[in-house]
Formats: sequence, C-alpha cells, structure tokens
Amino acid sequence: MTTTVRKIAPSDLAQVISLLREFAAFENLSDYCTATEERFQAAMFGDGSVVDGLIAFDGETPVAYALFYPNFSSFRGQRGLYLEDIYIKAEYRGSGLGEKMLREIAHTAALRGFERIDFMVLDWNTPAAKFYEKLGAVRDDDERHFKFTHDAFARLCQ
Repeated sequence: MTTTVRKIAPSDLAQVISLLREFAAFENLSDYCTATEERFQAAMFGDGSVVDGLIAFDGETPVAYALFYPNFSSFRGQRGLYLEDIYIKAEYRGSGLGEKMLREIAHTAALRGFERIDFMVLDWNTPAAKFYEKLGAVRDDDERHFKFTHDAFARLCQ
C-alpha cells in the first residue's frame, strides 16, 4: 500500500463528503450528517474560511480525511488546532496512515506557532482511544461536551 496525503482542494469536496458519510455511519450518527459540498466550500475556501483539512489517497481512491481548525486554551494561554474529524477506511487502519496524518497536522500546528492538538473520542471507541494514547495523547474524563444548536441557538441569537 502506497498512500499519499495532501491538503484538501475544492475539487476533493465530493470525496470528502462521501468519506464523512462513512464516518457518520461508523459512529452511528448518520441521522445527524447533513453536511453538503456547499457548506464545506464556504467553511474551507470561502471568505472567512475557518477549516483546514487533509485527504489521503491510495492511487486515485480516497481512503482517509482529517478536518481541523484553530482553537485556544485560555487557562494555559496556548494556541492549537482542534481535530474535528479523522477518518480512515477500515481496511487502512493499522497501516500507519493515521499516525502519518496526525504528524502532518502536528507539523501544521508547529509551523503556525501552536502548541497543542485537541480532539474528542466517543466513549465506546476504545481502539481510537488506545491509538491516541499510544502516541502520547492525554485523556481528560472530567470535561463534558455541550452545544447550542437549532432552536436553542436561535433563541440565543434573539
């Protein structure tokens, strides 16, 4: 297997969305997956774009992607990247591709003067947690993820 990893280009968005839908199914979250190429175009390449990403290919076949964006830890005063997604097709897991992509993200962060990468792992995804811990990631079980969406978000905007 020879895979190549590069930045996501606008012409890759259909393939990224396809991989994203596979990831949503893997995480049992397909009902929440409403992403479109248009939304990704705006988020990644439009005015005020905020998201960066990588895509991996085996030949011409897309086999993995990662999405990330800047974040900030106020208590530590540290800038970093938040790893929103990293997905690797099942047949490519354990091949070193995940580590290769994480190293590329870490290099991107370091070039920007950032000091960290933050991310979340679903509590049932033990293989992913073990993978990250093997590379030195530290788990914080005290934090809980909250979000304002839909009606709650709309009410806050009033």
